This record gives sequence, structure tokens and C-alpha cells, in this order.
Amino acid sequence: MGIETWTPRLPVPHGPPPASAGETAASPYPLIPDWDELEQEVRGCTRCPLHQTRTQTVFGVGNWNARWLFIGEAPGESEDLQGEPFVGRAGQLLNEMIKAIGLTREEVYIANVLKCRPPKNRDPSVEEATACESHLRSQVALIKPAIIIAVGRVAAQNLLQSATPIGKLRGVVHDYQSIPLVVTYHPAYLLRSQTEKRRAWEDLKLARRTLSGPR
Repeated sequence: MGIETWTPRLPVPHGPPPASAGETAASPYPLIPDWDELEQEVRGCTRCPLHQTRTQTVFGVGNWNARWLFIGEAPGESEDLQGEPFVGRAGQLLNEMIKAIGLTREEVYIANVLKCRPPKNRDPSVEEATACESHLRSQVALIKPAIIIAVGRVAAQNLLQSATPIGKLRGVVHDYQSIPLVVTYHPAYLLRSQTEKRRAWEDLKLARRTLSGPR
């Protein structure tokens, strides 16, 4: 990725305080406090029209006890075919970003705002995000991460319920369900804009500084 590799050390307990109470709108659906039941619910979900065009749902992948939770916007074509978030070139770069903070893909958890692919990879609609919201919130409640990384503009704006450009959301610690949240660029964007990788590394360092120690 062109960034230094971080050797894990004790987390710095003096990170910036949360800047906003980035709560999402209330979902009409209840949270599900069980992984197997939640995955089954997502697999058969028909809450929005996206179930008619998906190949399969993309639930999420990683460590159920992860301290780091990465949340992207929605599955793309490769994800829809493979049933796993962040695969292909963008996924490889995300793996490098995770490695840069001294972790592996298996040690973190990776999910999306939407569990189904929007046609032609368009941005999720408000209705689709609302229909899928309780799935993600259930995952967050089950994982209880120490930090959330909003990967890309669409994920950040949906999680924070904000129309603020990503450039202004970066560099600040936000709050999602009482969990610190840091915004960074999507790997697909970084593949097109190589010079922004340094800023993405600064985002990861901000997230690392925000952690307050072992859970």
C-alpha cells in the first residue's frame, strides 16, 4: 500500500473524544441477539426489492469477537457471486490496510451497510438502507467492537446519517451506538487515486490512537 507496517504496541489511551452522536434512524425491525438466527434471517431476507436481483446475500466475515469492525457500503458483483465482502482488487487492498495496523483479515470483522448488491453497483437507497439497518446493528451488538471504520463515503454517510462530504468526515472521531467511528476512503477509490493512500493511513492511525486498551 506504500505505508509503513505497524508493530502492535499498547494502544494509546489519549485519542480525541467522539465528535458527534452519529446515531442511525430508528429501524422498524428488532435486533437479533444470536449469530445463527441472524445469518438465517439475512439469507432469506425479502424486506426490499434487492432480493429479486441478488445472487446471494453477503452477510459478513471475520472474528465474532473482533475489536476492529470495518463497514463498507454494499456488495459489488464479485461479492454477490462469492458471498463475501471486499474481494477482488479492492479486497486485496483492504487486506493490506488491515495488515498495516498489525492485524489480519481473520482477526477483524468486515460487513456492509447492505447485504444485497444494488443493480449496477449504484448507491443504496434510503429505503434499502433502512430495511437492512437492523441486520447491521445486530452484528454490531453481537461483536461489541472497540472501533468502527466506515469504509468510503456511502458507508460513512449512512452510518452517521449525514450528507457531509467524506473529506470533512475524515480526521475526526465520530460516534455510532456509543462506539468510536473513524471514516476512511474506500479501497476502490484508493486504487484510482494512489496519492490518497497516505491519508487513508492517517485515518487508520487515528483509529489506533483512539483505542483505549484491551477489552
